[in-house]
This record gives sequence, C-alpha cells and structure tokens, in this order.
Amino acid sequence: MGRGRTMVRQQGFAYLWLLLLVALMGVGMTQVATVYETTLRQEQEKELLFVGRQFREALRQYYEHTPAGQPQKYPASLEELLGDPRFVSAHRYLRRIYRDPVTGSAEWGLVVVAGRIVGVHSLSDQKPLKLKGFAAEDGAFQDAAHYSDWAFTYPPGLLIKSEGQAAPEFDSSGMVK
Repeated sequence: MGRGRTMVRQQGFAYLWLLLLVALMGVGMTQVATVYETTLRQEQEKELLFVGRQFREALRQYYEHTPAGQPQKYPASLEELLGDPRFVSAHRYLRRIYRDPVTGSAEWGLVVVAGRIVGVHSLSDQKPLKLKGFAAEDGAFQDAAHYSDWAFTYPPGLLIKSEGQAAPEFDSSGMVK
C-alpha cells in the first residue's frame, strides 16, 4: 500500500511539472510572436520608405521632363507615371504601381494640389515604429502619428507646416482637406 501512494504522488508531481512546462512554453511563444511582429513591421516600414521614394522620384521626373514648349505640371493620375501621355514615344517613370507594404493594397492616398498629384501616402492608420532618424528628404515624418502622415511629395516636404500654420490633413479619399 505504501508503494502505491508513492506512485500516485510521483505522477502528481510529473503532472505539475508538465503544466509548468506548457505555461513556460506559452510565455516563450508569446515573446517570439512579439519579436516577429515587430521585425515584420520594421521591414514594412523600410519597404514603405523605399516605395514612397520611388513615387517621389517618378513625380520629380514627370514634372521636370516636360516636352519643350509646355508648362511643367504634375500627373493627373498615377497611371500617367506608367506612360506619359505628353510624349508620342513611351516615357515611363515607374514600371508598375507599387502596393502599399503596410496595407497590402495597391490603393494609395493621393496628395492633390489644383487637380494634380504632387505626392502619395499610405492609407494605414497604424502608428509607426520609426519616429526619428529619417533622411533629410523625409524629415517631415519625424514623430508622425500614423503611416498616413508619411506623405511622399515632390518636392520633398511640400506639406511641411510653417510656424503658426496647422499641418495639412487628408480626408478619407486621400485628398488634402
């Protein structure tokens, strides 16, 4: 009889150790998931900065490569960056309309001035991880509250607020309010 009780106690301790091990594994997996999510967001931010700069460069080229005798202007649509209608021969400033790495969508918020696109921004309302340490042309992104505040305009910083002036806001369609 004494031996049977010892077996039951040992099985009880083994069960407790197993429960403790499962709990510790759960905590460990939570930590791994948090690190993975943070790393993924950082990669999305890097990709957003890359893609945004591609759009900015395409807008610059479109604006600056105006046919002789025509006034400089910005494109009326993003598709005009794929094939400039102002030229007879094909002038491409982008190979494709990139997807927003944060939302995964090909839809972008447009920064429109006088009916022309001067920039793009993400439609994500997520808070960025990166708040400091931007390149000079992206200095307006310092301490931005949302990815949608990262407006890639040409010229860079086109929408930087002046002293005493409110920062521009975007409506739901991506237009400057």
